[in-house]
Amino acid sequence: MLGRSRWNASGFSFLARQMWGPPRHGPARPERRCSQHPCAQRGRNSALHPLWTGPVPEPGGSRQSPINIRTRDSIYDPRLKPLQVAYDAASCMFVWNTGYLCQVEFDSATEGSGISGGPLENHYRLKQFHFHWGAVNEWGSEHTVDDHVYPAELHLVHWNAVKYRSYQEAVTGENGLAVIGVFLKLGAPHRALQRVVDALPDIRHKGLRAALGPFDPCRLLPTCRDYWTYAGSLTTPPLAESVTWIIQRQPIEVAQSQLAALRSLLGSAAGEEDTVLANNYRPLQPLLHRQVRASFQATAE
Repeated sequence: MLGRSRWNASGFSFLARQMWGPPRHGPARPERRCSQHPCAQRGRNSALHPLWTGPVPEPGGSRQSPINIRTRDSIYDPRLKPLQVAYDAASCMFVWNTGYLCQVEFDSATEGSGISGGPLENHYRLKQFHFHWGAVNEWGSEHTVDDHVYPAELHLVHWNAVKYRSYQEAVTGENGLAVIGVFLKLGAPHRALQRVVDALPDIRHKGLRAALGPFDPCRLLPTCRDYWTYAGSLTTPPLAESVTWIIQRQPIEVAQSQLAALRSLLGSAAGEEDTVLANNYRPLQPLLHRQVRASFQATAE
């Protein structure tokens, strides 16, 4: 069992081999709530998952994710095309609790199920989508916009099926992955998300999986397809700098009960001491020399 206070290099390497594998201990619920952005950022930083609280080895790269997107500093690029999205609902296999994420897996061998256009030169097939969320509504998203934190963030992960033979090969390859990021904000119940929420009681413990049936992730995307894009990395080990990020400008609304369902998941396996699964986001990383491009022209708000 991994330690509560720190992670050694062997623990990190094991996690990298598992790709999306998690630690087993969840964080304590933060005591203080605050709706102000600076306060939310402080709370977000103090509520880190144990994966990020110890001396975790860094890959030493200059293209790490997530980042804080500053709208005034993003560059409108009229050459950016609309993103073409088309998924095969029948390729949905199951939803499972990795112990760190709630993840929905797809048959990555399904041709034509994925994305193209936008900032991408090739077609990228859908592999999975997953969520990051906080223990409270004041934090949970990995990316932030002008220091604004959302309660959760959805990632749809795709791999470059033109350049690579498999998802595993694409993970560490140049331009190997493309991830769509969608912010979740508190509001009305999300009808499509409820399909996933209804399956969560069956995957309460780490390692459990449940059938979801045909599911089209297009239904989880916002109606407005404006986006930011930048070159970045995975936000879980191996933190490979192979990702073209496509962050949707418009969030989707979800109900408090739907967020509560995510927070009901456990980071522990059946038979182990229960540990709450929450605050499963990586800390913000420096932008450094990178540019964030926008498919839209920012307006003063």
